[in-house]
Amino acid sequence: MEFEIREGFEAMDFERVHAWLVAAYWSVGVTRERVERAAHGSSLVLGAFAGGEQIGYTRVVSDRTTFAWVCDVYVDEAFRGRGVAKALVQHALDHSEHQGLRRWVLATADAQRVYSALGFDPLPNPERWMIRGRAIPTP
Repeated sequence: MEFEIREGFEAMDFERVHAWLVAAYWSVGVTRERVERAAHGSSLVLGAFAGGEQIGYTRVVSDRTTFAWVCDVYVDEAFRGRGVAKALVQHALDHSEHQGLRRWVLATADAQRVYSALGFDPLPNPERWMIRGRAIPTP
């Protein structure tokens, strides 16, 4: 299957992205307004497209100097297992504005193998990390 990665808020089908994220375990019930506001506040917004239809999405929050957080990686169920998530994250890692970062992080309950293949490892010292806010539920 062939697909392409597109960048930028304007390229995204936010009706579809919202439909995915409102049901995703990490963002159940999220409003479309919050999905779009989060995208606007991100340093990079990416979509995967096949035949003109959006089949995947992710965004990156970064200071573009030292740190990046990969967020909301989602692939339409009909297109999973075909390398779409891996391609989206690899595109983010390769992006010119994110070169030289010291640290990339993400959270996942079910796709460790995908991200491990891209060089991500479990947190080496999770006891040093703290979170403020509600915990992300697991699927």
